This record gives sequence, C-alpha cells and structure tokens, in this order.
Amino acid sequence: MKRVSFLVVMLAQLLLSVASAPICAYGQTGCPLPTLADLFDRVMQQSSRMHGISSDLQSQFEHYLFPSKNMLGKWKCHTHDILTPGNKQNAQNIDREQLTEVILRLLGAWGDPLSQLHQSMRQDHNKNHGRDFSHSSSNKALEMSDVMQELRDGVLKMAEKMKLQGAFSNAVAVVQPEEARHSSAFAFYKRGTLSLLDHNDLLYCLRRDSDKVKNYLRILQCSTLPGLEC
Repeated sequence: MKRVSFLVVMLAQLLLSVASAPICAYGQTGCPLPTLADLFDRVMQQSSRMHGISSDLQSQFEHYLFPSKNMLGKWKCHTHDILTPGNKQNAQNIDREQLTEVILRLLGAWGDPLSQLHQSMRQDHNKNHGRDFSHSSSNKALEMSDVMQELRDGVLKMAEKMKLQGAFSNAVAVVQPEEARHSSAFAFYKRGTLSLLDHNDLLYCLRRDSDKVKNYLRILQCSTLPGLEC
C-alpha cells in the first residue's frame, strides 16, 4: 500500500511539473524548428482571426449606429494605391514573391489607421460615459492591431523560410510600416479626430483588406505546399 501511495505522489509531482513548465518555443535549444507547413498554418489561423474580428467590428458598428442602411463616405479605402489582384485567377497567375509583397503592403498600411481608430473609439467611450458598445469596439480595435502585427511578423518569417527552401526566385521587397506614413494613402485619414462616418469607412476597408489577405495567403499556401486540397 505504501508503494502504491509513493507512486501516486510521484506521478502527481510529474504531472504538476509538466503542466507548469514553459511552452517550448521554436528556435529555443532542444526545440524543433517550424516547418514551412507549420508557419503557413499559423498565419492562416491568425488571418482567419483577423478577418473574424474585423467582420464583427463592422457588423456591430452598423447595427448600433447605421441600422437602416450601409453608409460609406469616400467610396474608396486608404489602401487604394496598393495594386492587388482583382480576382482569384489573377492572384494565382502572379509570382509568389509579388503576392507576398501585396500581403505585406496591406498589413503594413494598417498600423497607424488602426491606432487612430482605437484612440477615437476610446474617446467616444469616455464622451458617452461608458457606453458598452464604444468600450467593446475600442478593445476589439486594440486587439485587431495586435493581431495584425503578429500576422505581419508571421508572414515575414514564412517568406524567409520560403526563400531558404527555394520557393522564391527573387527577393521579396518589404515596405516597413514607418515608410507607409509618408505615402499618399496614409494621408487619406490623417485629419485629427475621426467622425462616426470615418469609423464606418475604416471598418468597411478593414474587413475588405483582411478578406483579401486571408484569400491571398490561402492561394500562396496552395501554390507552395504539395498535396493540399484547394
């Protein structure tokens, strides 16, 4: 009986040590390096999460503030000068390097606008004395900014892996987010305090661009990894 009790105690201690051990990070000594398929899986998960949050934000905003009709002020987005494939066939016909550059340009162009959106929504929350919708939207905008940055970092790692494995014939041109601040596209929303219509425009464009990124990543995944059902 004492031997059984001793074994039970040892097993409990072993399970506790496993549960409390830090997650093994890729690149850490003794940890396996991620495969290209692993990196694609991660960015696809992050992309789906990004699109889900952007869709929820737009739906909530329209439901609470523009329930009668979909209002779009400018009829174009601040990313309008980024040339993107018009449809799936066009996206499939361009080089992997070009498609990756388009994805990185779209993600990089949203850093400052998302920051503006979060700040403006937080101000609305304070002005309206804690309206639940404003608070929830502000938090989601902040979460969206984090997800967007994580996704961009993931795509950069994925591109580096693709280059090492010969999936790219040319180098990928990476536009840094700070470079986008000086483009004509960024000036599209740089007007100080954002109005509700500005919010609606940004959320519409955010959902549209996040959908593009998700679709382009899927096309890139299908053209790079063999054996996928696409």
